[in-house]
Amino acid sequence: MRLPSAERSRPYAIVLLLLALAAAYGIGLHWWWTAPMAAMGQQMDDLREQELRFRMLAQQRPAIEQRLAEVRRSEASNPAFLPEASVELAQAGLTQRIESEVGAVSPDHSSCTISQRTPTASSIPERYQRVVVQVRLLCGMSEFSALLHALEGGRPQLFVSSLNIISRVGFVTQNGAPDTSTPLDIAFDLSGYLRPGVGVPNASASEGADAQH
Repeated sequence: MRLPSAERSRPYAIVLLLLALAAAYGIGLHWWWTAPMAAMGQQMDDLREQELRFRMLAQQRPAIEQRLAEVRRSEASNPAFLPEASVELAQAGLTQRIESEVGAVSPDHSSCTISQRTPTASSIPERYQRVVVQVRLLCGMSEFSALLHALEGGRPQLFVSSLNIISRVGFVTQNGAPDTSTPLDIAFDLSGYLRPGVGVPNASASEGADAQH
């Protein structure tokens, strides 16, 4: 017995209906509802992880503040920094230091003399306030070597940079031996660093002064 055509076409109709429902879900429900909800769920998971990290950092805050205070106390007592409380005083201290050390290597100033010492502002942005004095000497090589050792090997820690050495005569004598009797024309920058927080203008005070003007 042959089935009526309506009964034979019913399975095909069901299959077509399922395909239509799947297409409607893929085009409509999935992109307009399921995908946004999945993305929102992922964002919520990320926010929970961030909250957990922030909570753990907040719990570590007392230990971090204690360590920061220890570092500040260590920097405040560090003998490598210049002892003065301002750039001007530190420049004067560097000038006195170079004069003292030159006097130590050449007490009668016959083999090493200062021809120029000029405080100058540092144009290089650095973590700590740098203090610079430009120095020019007429000095023998052995005396200058001793001077460098005294400056860079003591406390506070000082730095010699932009070194320029010019011979005023030839480097050798008539018999071919090195000429160490004639002083050399030597120029360099002598610098050191102020303690953290020293020599930096108070921003709030400066803003208040500007407001009054």
